[in-house]
Formats: sequence, structure tokens, C-alpha cells
Amino acid sequence: MSTQSDHRSASRPEPDELLQVIADYVCDFEVDSSEAWQTAHYCLKDSLACALLALRHPECVKLLGPPVAGMTLATGARVPGTSHQLDPLKSAFDIGALVRWLDFNDTWLAAEWGHPSDNLGAILAVADWQSRIHRAAGRGELVMSDVLEAMVKAHEIQGVLALKNSFNRVGLDHVLLVRVASTAVVTRMLGGSREDVINALSQAWVDGGALRTYRHAPNTGPRKSWAAGDACRRAVQLALLTLAGEPGYPSVLTAKGWGFQDVLFGGKELVLERRLESYVMEQILFKIAFPAEFHAQTAVECALELHSQVADRIDEIERIEIETQEAGVRIIDKTGPLDNYADRDHCIQYMVAAPLIFGELNADSYSDTVAADPRIDALREKMTVKENPRFTEEYFDPDKRAIGNSVQVFFSDGSNTDKVSIDYPVGHRRRREEGIPLLEDKFERAVAGHFSARQGGKILGACRDFEALAKMPVPEFTRLWSLG
Repeated sequence: MSTQSDHRSASRPEPDELLQVIADYVCDFEVDSSEAWQTAHYCLKDSLACALLALRHPECVKLLGPPVAGMTLATGARVPGTSHQLDPLKSAFDIGALVRWLDFNDTWLAAEWGHPSDNLGAILAVADWQSRIHRAAGRGELVMSDVLEAMVKAHEIQGVLALKNSFNRVGLDHVLLVRVASTAVVTRMLGGSREDVINALSQAWVDGGALRTYRHAPNTGPRKSWAAGDACRRAVQLALLTLAGEPGYPSVLTAKGWGFQDVLFGGKELVLERRLESYVMEQILFKIAFPAEFHAQTAVECALELHSQVADRIDEIERIEIETQEAGVRIIDKTGPLDNYADRDHCIQYMVAAPLIFGELNADSYSDTVAADPRIDALREKMTVKENPRFTEEYFDPDKRAIGNSVQVFFSDGSNTDKVSIDYPVGHRRRREEGIPLLEDKFERAVAGHFSARQGGKILGACRDFEALAKMPVPEFTRLWSLG
């Protein structure tokens, strides 16, 4: 990292090493991992499935569309599943919000956590808008392989930064990393040089980070569902400002007293644990079976396994013991009233109670109607949540990346169920063979539930074959997803 021996000197230093490493990766690295390309293809389908499912929720839909009613843009970027054709900033927000709304898109867990497919909002909006500008000028368009490559690189930047740097421990939200990763890749997609990427990245870090307030009791609220869209919007704006000539801030991270590390990161150095390649996309965790905060995914699987043993004995339950990782205890162990969807899908007790009672967990499970069932809160009050050290150790192990949970139910007559323990959720790399058919089913059902049979068939056909999809011009792809 660059340093400044005299904080009074006005001599501009060399850019911080971290900025240079990310810029070199974005500009020069060639993705040659077939697994990464294939997984990016799955990630694209999964993310767009999440977007379509979110369109069933009025609270999300009301945020979409032009800032002023009636405005449209002939060369604007399309928002999948809608008729909107918007400027790239608002389109990035809308796509990002749609992908993230239901907490059902892919996940990365480490010292920091997050959802790297959030970056698709910025990537797809810029790719579509830029391609349509090029088409109008008679120049070449971006193709879907450009989108998939940008996804691999955005996943890698966000995920590797998350391995050792815990922003949540200083109260900052992980969408900071969405802004950073998206800024890097879209600046390059827009034709930016290495210097441009460095300058834009510095602007992304200058912005600091949103507080995690909206993710935690007693303030949990729906902002967590559109915060990633906001990060995508800001990333596009910073890229465009940079390409218009706005200079960067070379020691944004390391400047004594005024840099990110001193002001917002407790004076600690930001580090990259490993080289930037394609590790994160290859290891990404998919939420396939149910929308639930990922630290609780295996707890939900445990509860579903126990449902048949307890469904007829709910009133006889004396206590329920849940073991999870340290991060799970810190993030989703909640007591007291849960006021909204966002509160419930980040409460491990709620996410275990609902499947124990009903034998399922879906987006509707977090509704006010379902939450009004008195059995849910009654079970929550009988639950204890504690850390299992093995789960925590294997959570951080780079060769395992486990997300273990266990659930055991005890009855008032002294009997109990077996302790059900699951280390790897169905969306884990170690369960790809089991998980991918479920992902494809999730995608196909989302498409069939939103589009006509004819339009849905065209979408499924276009997405089926990787090689054909990779060569498809971006505007042709987004047109398939448009209702306009």
C-alpha cells in the first residue's frame, strides 16, 4: 500500500496498491475456467428468476420505473420482466432491487458476507444501454459473453475483498463491496482505461459505506432489499463521472487521518487474501430451495426434515435447541416482535418455526398473514440459539466453506427427536449435482409464471445453450425479457 511520510505534503502519491491490483485484474485477466463460465451462466438465470419473482410484490414494483412518470428513453436500458426502458442509472437501480428483493439470490460468506449477483444490476443495465448507443451509431454491440465475464470479475472482486475484511464489525453494510466491484467492471465495459478504473474505484471508496442499521433489530426494514440497487446506481454514476474527466483520489484508502482505513476501518489495512482469478464464481452459494438468510439455510433444511415428526405435536414442544455458526448468532438470532418481512427473513427462530409447523418456507411464509399464526411466536419463545465452534471453524475453512446448523426438538413428556445436523446447503458447490436441477426448475417456473407460453419459450430456448447465449447481442437478450 502507498504511504505518506508527511501528511502536509500536497504531492499526489502513486495510487494505492489495492486500487492498482483491482484495475489490473479488470483490464487484463482472461477468464479461462470452464467452471466459472458455466457457473456464471447458472448465476445469470438464477438472478433473473429472482427478479421475476420479486415482480409479484407490490412493495418492490412501486420503486421501479422512471423517476418522473411518463419519461422514457429510446436508447435506454430495459428492466427485465417490465416495459420500462430507462437511463442506465435508474435501470441499474431497478434491476439490482429486483434481483435482491426476496433475499433469494446467490450468497458469499466469509469475514464479510454479501450477494455478488447484486452486481448484475449495474452490469446488465450498462451492457444494454451501451450496446444500444453503439447500434444507433453503427458500431459493434456487446454480447452476452461480455456480461458473463463482467459477472465473474465482479463476483471475484466483491468476494475476495470479503474473505478477510469484515466491514460489518465496524458497522458498515456489505453493499459497499457491490459499489466497488460494479464501479470497476462497468468503467471498463464503458471503454475506460486502467487509469480510469483506478480513478473510478477511488471515488467508490470515497463514498464510504452505508450503515447496517436497516439490517438489524430494532430497525430492520425494506431498505435492505433495495440497498444493492442503490449501490449499482451509484457505481454507474461514478463510472460516467470518471469517463467525463473527473479525477480520482490516489491514496483514498491509506491517507493518514483522512483515508478509508483510518476513518472507517479502525486503522486496519484492507487486504486481499488471494489472487483475483475466478475462485468466487466457482464457489458461489445459490439459494435454491427457499428464500432465507444464508446462515440459516441448513437450519431450514433441518427443520423440514423434522416436520413430519413434530407437526402433530406442536403444542407438546418444550424447547428447541439450534446450533449455528458465530456469524449466525450475531446476525439472525432475534427475540421479540418481528414487524415486517425484512425482520422475519433475518430471524433464525422464525425460519425454523415456519417449516416445523407448515412443512415449507417460501416468500409468502414471511407475510403478515402467516406471521399472525400464534404458533410461530410460541415456538420462537421456546428456542435457544448457540454457537457450535466446529460450524464456525468450517465456515472459515477455504477448502470447505461450510454453513452448518443443527436443530433438535424436545417434548414435554421427556422424549425428543434426533439432532439433525447439516453442514452444506443444497446451493453449495459440494451439492451442485443435486442443486442445479432445482435451480433450473426455479428458473423455468419463474419464467412460466410471468410470461406468455410463447415468450417464455423463447427465453428458455435462448438461455438453454451456453455457446449460443454467449454470442447473443445484449439488446437481443434483453428484448426477450421485455413486456414492451
